[in-house]
Amino acid sequence: MAVYLRRLVRRVVRLSPADCGVPAAAFSRLSGRCWTPPSCRRFSQETGEKNTHFGFESVPEEEKAKKVYGVFENVAQKYDIMNDAMSLGIHRLWKDALLHVMHPQPGTRLLDVAGGTGDIALRFLDYVQSQKERQTRRLARTTQSPSWQDISDNYSGQEDGEVVEAECRAVVCDINKEMLKVGKEKADNMGVSAGLSWVVGDAEELPFDDNQFDIYTVAFGIRNVTHIEKALQEALRVLKPGGRFMCLEFSKVTNPVLAKLYDAYSFQVIPVLGEVIAGDWKSYQYLVESIRKFPAQDEFKEMMEDAGFFCVQYHNLTAGVVSLHSGFKL
Repeated sequence: MAVYLRRLVRRVVRLSPADCGVPAAAFSRLSGRCWTPPSCRRFSQETGEKNTHFGFESVPEEEKAKKVYGVFENVAQKYDIMNDAMSLGIHRLWKDALLHVMHPQPGTRLLDVAGGTGDIALRFLDYVQSQKERQTRRLARTTQSPSWQDISDNYSGQEDGEVVEAECRAVVCDINKEMLKVGKEKADNMGVSAGLSWVVGDAEELPFDDNQFDIYTVAFGIRNVTHIEKALQEALRVLKPGGRFMCLEFSKVTNPVLAKLYDAYSFQVIPVLGEVIAGDWKSYQYLVESIRKFPAQDEFKEMMEDAGFFCVQYHNLTAGVVSLHSGFKL
């Protein structure tokens, strides 16, 4: 009896789906659950091929960047409209909160990675300009009856202010040319060009020298990077000592009831909006899935600390739908 059982087991092993030429998907449909042939796992180990997630799908690491590029190439033209539709306009408040916490001053140099259509960079330039105007009004109030010397000093100060404003720059860096194209067109339509640059670049290998920027921002983009730890190391490299890393990203909802409603909305409504507005269901299905694969708040905090950032902290916005992460290079 034992001999018969051993023969039966060997026969079943020989007739595995990979050997029979039957797709594993067929077996998974029959069994009602996902099944991966052992031979496929061994092949991956033998070749040293590393997989990563593309939404809920597992893909080779070298393929993810191409797939993500395709997603944003497809959604570029409708990206801003979809942001308003998906978040009911709340994404504007999240980005305003980022600028409020950043509180940049004239002369600041910003690098906005995965900056796409330029939302953060345009807000940054507008905020800095408002700060400069506020300082000018404050100075005017303190010089009610100026002397000739005060007037002379004020004129020289304004000239100096113009130099500082010229040095204040925002660089939008994105790997996707279509997103940058849309962003540049938007800036041109708004009449904004001074102090704004558009650069094609990979977050994992930035085309900038060390110690170049005062602030590095990435808003709703770092979850699409294949190797998040490499992107964090690059952020640390290009920041000046004392520079600040700021990341706005979807996160884990803290309220259980809201979490269920958020999941239902994400998976049942957002892809439909993508199909209706942008004509692209799959891209927005991926974007929803990618949010669920991004590390939770505390886990991402640890990743930032491991990369070398100090004073790392995060603030939940809208009950954790989005989190604002911050850290400094010392």
